[in-house]
Amino acid sequence: MSRAKEIAKKNLLRAKRKLKVRSKINGTANKPRVSIFKSNRYINVQAIDDVAGVTLAGLNSKTLDLRSNKDGAVALAAKFADMLKEKNITDVVYDRNGYVYHGVVAAFADALRENGIKL
Repeated sequence: MSRAKEIAKKNLLRAKRKLKVRSKINGTANKPRVSIFKSNRYINVQAIDDVAGVTLAGLNSKTLDLRSNKDGAVALAAKFADMLKEKNITDVVYDRNGYVYHGVVAAFADALRENGIKL
């Protein structure tokens, strides 16, 4: 199998996992959905109210000069937790966005919990 086909299959499997997860969770104004996106260089996170269709808070590791690793995820989660607390949000629904729950995705979720956000 060529490298292009392997990448296409990997992306297809992630898209299937993403649809399966998104069919089960939904964010509201009181309990928004926290969605994470990770690339090889950066991590993006958003708190989303799906009922109104608006983003309540968002943060990118590029603006904080952080990398896409566990240390960067922990630092990003601490800053994001502060943003959520400013908006009086303490309960969220975690959307791993089709990623397997380990590494950066798990480190971000654990750091959110440590900073007082209930998942």
